[in-house]
Amino acid sequence: MKEQKPRGIWRIIPKHAVLPLISAFGFNTFVFNGTRVINKNRKYHNMTTKLDKKLPFVPGMVIIYVLAFVQWIVGYIVVARDDKKTLKRVVGADLVAKGITLGCFLAVPTEMERPAIDGPELSGKGFTKWLTRFIYKADAANNLFPSIHCLESWMIYKSTKHLKKKVPFWYKPVMFVMSVLVFASTVLLKQHVVVDIPAGVAAAEAGYKVMDKIMK
Repeated sequence: MKEQKPRGIWRIIPKHAVLPLISAFGFNTFVFNGTRVINKNRKYHNMTTKLDKKLPFVPGMVIIYVLAFVQWIVGYIVVARDDKKTLKRVVGADLVAKGITLGCFLAVPTEMERPAIDGPELSGKGFTKWLTRFIYKADAANNLFPSIHCLESWMIYKSTKHLKKKVPFWYKPVMFVMSVLVFASTVLLKQHVVVDIPAGVAAAEAGYKVMDKIMK
């Protein structure tokens, strides 16, 4: 008797991967939005440096900033379709990293100044300016340290080192280059300050270090 092939969405994401992925997404949502409710009446700190002030504002980088979501989706689908151990390692690392992020958001709430939505830097027509205004309205300029954008992109790049199944030769270098571009987009779009980038990478690396010890 022939083994039935998965149908529908199960051809993309195996059933065993659904709960781990939902758990990761749910915890991420709590860390990102829940802490804003908790920190609502607390004092926020601005970590802007002289380097941040020298960096230009580049609305065009919003394209990379948004494409980061595509990188994450593709990356987690690849992980979900890989070995179960790989899925456990990556999702576990993500949860640990988000736990660190949660601690940072609560211990040191951060904020920054961005170009005004109705100011000269974002005035006029153009898709990238419109998209930047949309993101600014949807995403408050706080919960910055560490950058979840940078954390997730680095998490996906690092996952390529643990994949058991073969992927196209270009997959790993593309994920690395994309991650670097995402880092740049966060500061050139004025969504983050420079220190948020290494903090995001460090949180992701710590997550993998913890899982490496657990899964020895």
